[in-house]
Amino acid sequence: MKNIVVLTGAGISAESGINTFRDANGLWEGHDIMEVASPIGWEANPALVLDFYNKRRSQLLTVSPNQGHLSLVALEKKYNVTIITQNVDDLHERAGSSSILHLHGELLKVRSQHTQDLVLDWKKDLNLGDLCPNDSQLRPHIVWFGEEVPLLNTAITITEKADILLIIGTSMQVYPAASLLQYAPNQTPIYFVDPNPAIAPKPHLTILKEKATTGIPKIVNTLLDQA
Repeated sequence: MKNIVVLTGAGISAESGINTFRDANGLWEGHDIMEVASPIGWEANPALVLDFYNKRRSQLLTVSPNQGHLSLVALEKKYNVTIITQNVDDLHERAGSSSILHLHGELLKVRSQHTQDLVLDWKKDLNLGDLCPNDSQLRPHIVWFGEEVPLLNTAITITEKADILLIIGTSMQVYPAASLLQYAPNQTPIYFVDPNPAIAPKPHLTILKEKATTGIPKIVNTLLDQA
């Protein structure tokens, strides 16, 4: 079976009702990004950071996967499919996809602030005083600005083996995730689904200027017919 690698970003989750939270001024819910998504912000005001992610977590539990998420699952009938997502939600999992790599962490998990590999499932609010088994404060399991992306090398290895590459709902402007495109083999067909695609034309590239919920089913049907 051929390998399909799918790169997904905020655009696919937005159609389920998840806000991207970043406005034109680069603010998230009125906060500077560095206040709520950086080690510096965590050190300065951990209560603010925890409240920010508690609200995100609470909202995530009220939404459901959309047709874009659900359509990708059908590809697994005829292809080996790996989803590499910049999103921290669990909508791909809930839709039924079986192989998902979260580059930027997961909202429904927390980890020890001192032991990166000590990760716990978490669906309720996280508060100051909530400790890991090693008695360290728990923090959101999110890759913040200024932190290393632990799974980047794994994502590169997966992308290097792509027979087909799908890019959905992402501007491909945020690094290091955007760099994955350069690791796909030269002859790999690339399908880009986004209402406002920010990608230069190149050989083997097909662009669908559509939202995920309408564009993905079309691509999936095409690929299933070709298999």
